[in-house]
Amino acid sequence: MWSFFSRDPSKDFNFEIGELVPSLGDKSVWALHKGKKKVTSEEVSVFVFDLKNNSETHLEVAKAAVKRLKTLRHPSVLTYLDSLESEKVLYLSTEYVDPLIDHLQNLTLERPQKELYVAWGIFQITRALSFLNNDGNLRHNNVNIWSVFVNSSGEWKLGGVEYVSTTQDAAQNFKVIPSLEVYSPPEKNDPSKQRIITKCSNDMWGLGCLIWEVFNGPLYQQSSLKNIDKIPKQLGPLYYELVSSNPSSRPNPADIISRCRKLGGYFKNDLVDTLLFLEEIQIKDKNEKNRFFSNLTPHLDNFPDNVCKHKILPQLITAFEYGDAGSAVLAPMFKLGRLLDTAEYQKKIVPCVVKLFGSNDRATRSRLLQQLEHFIGHLQAGTVNDQIFPQVAHGFMDTNPTIREQTVKSVIHLAPKLSYNNLNVEVLRHFARLQSKDDQGGIRTNTTVCLGKIAQHLHPQIRQKVLISAFIRAMRDPFPPARNAGVLALAATQQYYLLSEVSSRILPSLCQLTLDPEKTVRDSVFRTIKGFLGKLEKVSEDPSLRESMEADVNTATPSLSNAAATWAGWAVTAVTAKFYRSQSDTVKSMNPVTSRMLSKPGSLEQPSSSSISTTTSSVTSMTSLEHEDGSRGNDSVSDYDYNHWDDNDNWGDMETGGQMASSSGSGCATGTSDPTSPPSGSGPATKVTDGWENEEWGSLDEEPEAELTSPSEAWSPSEITPIILPETKTNNSSLSSHINHRNPQTTWEEHEFEPLEENPGTNSAKLEEAKKKREERKLMRQKELEARRASRTTGGPMKLGSKKF
Repeated sequence: MWSFFSRDPSKDFNFEIGELVPSLGDKSVWALHKGKKKVTSEEVSVFVFDLKNNSETHLEVAKAAVKRLKTLRHPSVLTYLDSLESEKVLYLSTEYVDPLIDHLQNLTLERPQKELYVAWGIFQITRALSFLNNDGNLRHNNVNIWSVFVNSSGEWKLGGVEYVSTTQDAAQNFKVIPSLEVYSPPEKNDPSKQRIITKCSNDMWGLGCLIWEVFNGPLYQQSSLKNIDKIPKQLGPLYYELVSSNPSSRPNPADIISRCRKLGGYFKNDLVDTLLFLEEIQIKDKNEKNRFFSNLTPHLDNFPDNVCKHKILPQLITAFEYGDAGSAVLAPMFKLGRLLDTAEYQKKIVPCVVKLFGSNDRATRSRLLQQLEHFIGHLQAGTVNDQIFPQVAHGFMDTNPTIREQTVKSVIHLAPKLSYNNLNVEVLRHFARLQSKDDQGGIRTNTTVCLGKIAQHLHPQIRQKVLISAFIRAMRDPFPPARNAGVLALAATQQYYLLSEVSSRILPSLCQLTLDPEKTVRDSVFRTIKGFLGKLEKVSEDPSLRESMEADVNTATPSLSNAAATWAGWAVTAVTAKFYRSQSDTVKSMNPVTSRMLSKPGSLEQPSSSSISTTTSSVTSMTSLEHEDGSRGNDSVSDYDYNHWDDNDNWGDMETGGQMASSSGSGCATGTSDPTSPPSGSGPATKVTDGWENEEWGSLDEEPEAELTSPSEAWSPSEITPIILPETKTNNSSLSSHINHRNPQTTWEEHEFEPLEENPGTNSAKLEEAKKKREERKLMRQKELEARRASRTTGGPMKLGSKKF
């Protein structure tokens, strides 16, 4: 009658029972099922014992296992969650695990990774046995491949606690599962050896059986233990001790750990060292943590992905959020972030990234910028524009040159995600100031290269206004690598220029560098001029090609299929790769070694046949230079090797020098000069603007008539003659003044390079007179240069940066 009010207790079980895992079979009294928590859907494992189909003896063993597992808490012992007994079934819920036999069969690791991982697994089981035998005074009595399980983090967990007994009790060698008798030690049937059994001898025999099964598969007969061909040589002596017929000669598990953790031991490897350090990270001091995290990144490639994702990465995030690990944890954390899917990355890594960008610590900001390429792809555009870019932009004005340089380089990765205003206004405003005012030649060079790399992301109208003026300004920089960067950037972005601009602005500017003191700059100039002339010649022969040549000028996403784009294949490779390694330009640019600091673009070495067949005739003339340059193998220096720019290369780091600062106290404060004060030196009487206060880019392409007051003012000798390197100086202030002397404008304006055109409202006689004066000045300057060269020749070789009178 009371059955109406009774209910099935299993309905109160907080876990859903899923599919059966068949691999345990007849090796356990339990049937293993996959399961989930009803509330959170978290995956678990559920061991099920069917009361109706098993004997009372089996039930006692199962109940003993539940009771024992409740009281055992250790990192290498299977974690108990819950249990429930009903009239029909006994449930035992644990963390989600797979049987070791299944895990090893599905393991796809390469040999080096697998060796490290198996050593870590055997170490964990040995540690668990040491805990039972020495700390708990217990014997496991059932150590074999069927009693070991592996969780999602790749950790080996000791289960199968059905036969656990105390060390005071007689050794439990009786198994209710007949198939497990093969794991019974030999002293079971030898009464003479019962008196020399130790508290750990039974379990050490089982550990020997487990080691054999890890490398050979399940054990079916004890005689197979003699076959040790597949067991690592490092484990050979230990294995012989474990399967010794004498129980007293089997070592204690604590002694095994101590011996194998010594240098050269089986448990002494990078994976075990790393995971043990992370387990004890809370008791490590700050210096130990920084040293550990700094050395961790190169080892991660040899660790299994599941261990990295579920074991190491959570520890790194915790160490960063709640510990004092510092910025050293960033490199390994971002490297492991690639293992996460989009949702996990947004949840775990992005909040850390946003928090880090708000840090005032320079070391943290520097590491973030260096690692940007590893996580930028996971960031949403809104997060980049609203939370990250405003913090990054502060680096453009940092007094530390290293931070400024890394900030410039970071724009390469940020550009595709930046909004119109952030990219076309804010970034270009900072670039204009850095290119004209920064006292580090390397930063000015990298600014030019970076502009060439992000050109495809700029708005077409902004691109037309900025690129030519910016690159021509770079071509007038006193720092040779900066001039070369300007030339190569023009070539790499040639598809964005109208042919009218090529003929009226670009070629005249390039021609002025044909007499550059640096041979490498001259070589780049001549290659680029030949390329541009080839385009013009082709269009002159067939005007219908003009449309295809200018197809990308007004497009937001340029096509690489037209002839204009394929022409500059070599230049694109040259300018879109490794950036110039920054130097103290007042020292390095005056060093004699700079006369051989650049080599030809890497892509000139082996031009593709498809590119040659589809491009214009100019390619033929350009590629003919490859053979001429092929003999100049000694004309390059690695510190200046920015011609072989490749997207997979690093940009290079700021090298410490007399003027380089490694902290905020470097003294290299950029932009400290008053932008409203008139510049020193000669130049056209134009308004000095730096693109900083007014943010005005429309003035970049002003008409010559609106800007020039007289022909002589527009074409002053200091502006039309080739740039001569200044005298050797040892401080940055002299270089800064020289830069200001050469570049009074601080926005990318190119008025002085505009061709002088006749205006109907201008007196033709004055124009003619101005042209004659200009020609006279050119001739005088040419004679002066020839005289200087002659004096250098007669006086012996002249070192770069020195002057001879």
